[in-house]
Amino acid sequence: MNGLFWWGIFPYIVGTILVVASIYRFVFRGKSWHAPSTEIFEKKWLRAGSLLFHWGILFAFIGHLMGVLIPRSFYLALGVTDHLYHFFAIAGGGLAGLMVVAGLIILLIRKFTNPRVSAHASFADYFTVIWLLIVAGIGTYMTIVYNTTVVAYEYRVTIGPWFRSLFTFQPDYQLMTGVPLLFQIHVITSFILFAAIPFTQLIHMFSFPGRYPARAPQQYRARDEYKNSRQ
Repeated sequence: MNGLFWWGIFPYIVGTILVVASIYRFVFRGKSWHAPSTEIFEKKWLRAGSLLFHWGILFAFIGHLMGVLIPRSFYLALGVTDHLYHFFAIAGGGLAGLMVVAGLIILLIRKFTNPRVSAHASFADYFTVIWLLIVAGIGTYMTIVYNTTVVAYEYRVTIGPWFRSLFTFQPDYQLMTGVPLLFQIHVITSFILFAAIPFTQLIHMFSFPGRYPARAPQQYRARDEYKNSRQ
């Protein structure tokens, strides 16, 4: 791989797309800044898949912050050995990854098997779930299989410092050249997902539901019951 492009230029291309396209969508297509619920079409599978995915992605996000943004030296200063760190990272990250993958599989099956849900699903909807499944699947495999059967890769001395260097606009891209290919693919697919956020329903992750508790409830009535009530 071209190290300079993938680890020194590509992240900023993704960041530019994410920021500019998100601002454009908010300003000029504000009404599309949402994730329409399909609960009215089917509830059981949605509830199971959505809960697994959202809780899993929350735990995975926290785990990534702890592993990438917090330096290894900080853990060592607290007395957390590398062995102890990787034990909890594999256990917690593996569980979170399995939750995300299971939730996405349930949601994907729901989209394919429920005619009413399929009729209201766009290409972007399918792309979002499938690409998320690819990213989460690779990450889960890395955590549970690679780290336990090959080696517990110490990404805190390569991927972590590289990622933090992006915020200083002095990307130390050479740190990524020796990273195992599987980890590189996981990072690149994740960045592609970030670039796709402004064009999919994932955009709702940037919304804060401040008015949600006070909003008026929505009421739905079946048409046949409405007609019978008028007779």
